Amino acid sequence: MSKRRLKESCGVSAECISQVQQLLRERFCHHSSAPDKLFGLEQQYRYLLELLKRTTLQGESNSALLIGPRGSGKSTVLNRALKNLKETKQVKETLLEVHLNGKWSSIAQFHVWFQQFRLLQTNDKVALKEITRQLQLENVVGDKVFGSFAENLAFLLEALRKGDRSSSRPVLFVLDEFDLFVHHKNQTLLYNLLDVSQSAQTPVTVLGLTCRQDILELLEKRVKSRFSHRQIYLLNSFDFKQYMKIFKEKLSLPAEFPDESFAQKWNDNVQHLSEDKAVQDVLQNLFHHTKDLRSLHVLLMLAVSTVTVQQPLLTAAQLQEASRHHRNDSRANIVHGLSVLEICLIIAMKHLNEVYDGAPFNFQMVYNEFQKFIQRKAHSMYNFEKPVVMKAFEHLLQLELVKPLERPCARAQREYLLMRLLLDNKQIMDALQLYPNCPTDVKQWAASSLSWL
Repeated sequence: MSKRRLKESCGVSAECISQVQQLLRERFCHHSSAPDKLFGLEQQYRYLLELLKRTTLQGESNSALLIGPRGSGKSTVLNRALKNLKETKQVKETLLEVHLNGKWSSIAQFHVWFQQFRLLQTNDKVALKEITRQLQLENVVGDKVFGSFAENLAFLLEALRKGDRSSSRPVLFVLDEFDLFVHHKNQTLLYNLLDVSQSAQTPVTVLGLTCRQDILELLEKRVKSRFSHRQIYLLNSFDFKQYMKIFKEKLSLPAEFPDESFAQKWNDNVQHLSEDKAVQDVLQNLFHHTKDLRSLHVLLMLAVSTVTVQQPLLTAAQLQEASRHHRNDSRANIVHGLSVLEICLIIAMKHLNEVYDGAPFNFQMVYNEFQKFIQRKAHSMYNFEKPVVMKAFEHLLQLELVKPLERPCARAQREYLLMRLLLDNKQIMDALQLYPNCPTDVKQWAASSLSWL
């Protein structure tokens, strides 16, 4: 069939399908600076907007925390408030923003911890350099030497002043993953930023974004005393009926879409899908698993990517297939690419969890368990040297299949740091069934009872 006849039969062009996919991808990936609608967060949005207006328009310093689980809309509310503020010419020309992320100070990988102890105490210096860069004051600082963090920060803010307090440029500090900044030595960065926000200097607002409900308990007394104790809680409190409404709004095409007739057909089809029992089951499973709208975005993106000229409208079958791909266990898939030695270590951890009822373990315990298995199956399994086994264990940490229970101290021996396995028994057994050429002895060991130990 020619392209012309195909277009006539389907009633839609390839260009139109491409425009639909591009528009929806941008919506799902948050390419826009702020969403058109906030779902159940209007009150928190208005409170934050008023707080920022007092800083940008009236020269008032503030501090606040946005607290909520991942995906609850903390960044969304903040971006929407900033977009609204910048529509005012005065704010757009004067407001300075500094965005810092606590993950800079978070060292998640086991082997990096033991290589970078000397760097942990320089995190505040790194953050200060980033503040200098974002405020574009590198030339002002030059080669100056400062006696303390506070002196350096005070110099930066002084360089931004334009006379009295009312004419100074307001500065907004956004600290993402705020709870990770408390691990900085003496919480120097937090102390100085919050101290500045209470003093009569440059108008400064410090905003922290965190998932920790107990964040105030992590702050030192001197830091807590300088915090305003403004806390904005964000929770996904919508029910399934509202969730279905969000589904329709996220998937619908706007009125200004170039092909109006196709946009109407698409939106009618979305309405039909929302009433389909199979689609409702898919969305209900996702809703009960997580209310994080980013998971809904991933599901819809997978479904939209399957739309073609031959099948220009979404179907329930496509959403079901997208849901199946979305539910794929990423950790279990990682296991398929591991070596036999690494598989054996995971099985040893599995048995330790069963023996000690889920209590944390360390490398030495895992190694001892592995040695028991080797002694039983010496004829079929190669006995690796301990440094090789340690290297395999560190690789599992890199892959985040195992995680440390707490941040290690400089004197801690890595063999005895407490760990926890992030795979459950079902994931391990399912992955072993699909593992290519897995030795029979290893499979039997994994399926064995506690009598093996």
